[in-house]
This record gives sequence, structure tokens and C-alpha cells, in this order.
Amino acid sequence: MQTKRQIQNLLLSVGISPNKRFGQHFLIDLNLMRLLVDSANIQKDDVVLEVGCGTGSMTGALAEKAGRVIAVELDPNLSEIAQKQLSAVENLKLINTDILQNKHTLNQAVVSALVLARDEYSGRILLVANLPYDVASSLLMNLLTGPTIADAMYVTVQKEVADRMTAAPASGNYGILSIFLGATGDVKTIRTLKPAVFWPQPQVNSAMVSYVRNQVKSNRIANMELFSEIVHLFMGHRRKTLLSCSKLAHGKLVKIADWREIFMQCSINPKQRPETLSPEEYIAIANSARNSLFLY
Repeated sequence: MQTKRQIQNLLLSVGISPNKRFGQHFLIDLNLMRLLVDSANIQKDDVVLEVGCGTGSMTGALAEKAGRVIAVELDPNLSEIAQKQLSAVENLKLINTDILQNKHTLNQAVVSALVLARDEYSGRILLVANLPYDVASSLLMNLLTGPTIADAMYVTVQKEVADRMTAAPASGNYGILSIFLGATGDVKTIRTLKPAVFWPQPQVNSAMVSYVRNQVKSNRIANMELFSEIVHLFMGHRRKTLLSCSKLAHGKLVKIADWREIFMQCSINPKQRPETLSPEEYIAIANSARNSLFLY
């Protein structure tokens, strides 16, 4: 792990400074880095994905515990620094790329690396990272819905994102991300972080958040694609009534003839607003809709 002075010297050695375009904020509190790594309880047969590895400050600590670490860094200068710093680490693959191919798809080079690592190691796939703010929500959603699924995630994110991750129904921060996290696992805030623990300091607070996939919960979702369509349909119009939202259905959802019947089967009032429904109620609606559409 690297101190603020060490990171500054590494950047100075190649004549660069933190890149505002990439939103670079390096976590410099070593105790907090250890807290994040220790919270993940990494085992020797686990595969760890680190996104935004920077100069490799936390990467070495991850590699000491994991079977394999796939580290991703978009900035070619930082990627080169990390590669030199970690050249002796044998169980590390460092990829200089954007983690997202597009908003809804992970970079295929990263996916391939994870697949190969999973062939070798039978443990969990873990995301452990100080996430770049601009990719956090999209990355989390991709690892929740698949095809590449994370068994657990331990991340630092902007406090606003953390609040959305842990939000309860009917609260201002409750949204699509909250529903997917709650429907598939258990999420909690580990620690709120002040700007001073980063360099350069961001303008907002951050937070460490943990998510552990709960297979019992996840298995209740009969069809993930349909569940996603249902959630996006209703939460896209979160302050309308459910019945009003159902009239805006598109795609395969237009084939549903009687939304009132679905709501009745789920014991849900059609005059409720989507923002008041729990993740479990969205699962019930999606599963009932699946039966109506005869999807398997």
C-alpha cells in the first residue's frame, strides 16, 4: 500500500499529475484501505476484480490474499506505473482499458480474463475497489444482472451512490440500483469517508459499501431480463400510479392483457406509486408477469 507522498513521487517520476478528466482521487488512508480489503474476507481460491487500480496501491494487498487479481486501469500512465510496481506479482493480470464496453456491457477483455481465472479458481468473484465515480453505478448494475455475476462487492463510492445503494422504499434515494441490490443480496454501509482521506480531495463525501449476493433471494427471480424490464418500466415513472405506468408498457410487456389481475395476484394496490414497492414486490410482479407471458 502506498502513502500520499509515495503516490505523488510515482506520478512526478513520469511527469504527470492526477487527471481531472478521469476523476482521479487516490485513497491515501492506509487504515481504510486495510479495512476495505479485510472486509472482503478474501480467500486463496477467490478471483478479485479491482477497477481503477491507479498506481497499484491496494492491488498488491489484494494479490496477497486472492487466487487471482484482475486489475483494470483506464489511464495508460497509471497502468504503466502499476505494472512496474507490481511486476513481481505472479497472480495479477493488469488490463489497461475502460471497464465498460458500453453502459450495459462489460469490456470483453476483462470478461475473458475473469472467465479464465474462474476456470482455475473455484471460489467467489469479488469486486474490491476504490471505484471511479463515473462508472460506479453502471458497473454495479452489470455485475448484478450478468452475464458476469459478482458474488460480493466491497467498494468505495461517492456518498450519493452509497445512499442509493442502501435506500429503502419510499425514500428519496430509492431507485433502480436499490431494487436490484435488495432483490439479489444484502447491502450495507461500512464507513462514511471524508474528502481528506483522498488525494486530490473530492468535493463530496464518499462511503465504503459492502454487497453480498444472497442465492436464496436471487433464485426467487424467475427471469432476470423480465425483472429488469418490469423495474425499469415502473421506476421510469416512479410518481405515477402502477396502473398508469402499466399503460406505458413496451416491448414484450405490451402483450400483458390484464395488469390489474397481476397486481391482485401479488396483493398490491394498483394505485400505489412504484417508488413505494419493495424489491420483493417487484419480484412478485415480474414472476406473475412471466406466467402471464408463458416465459421460461
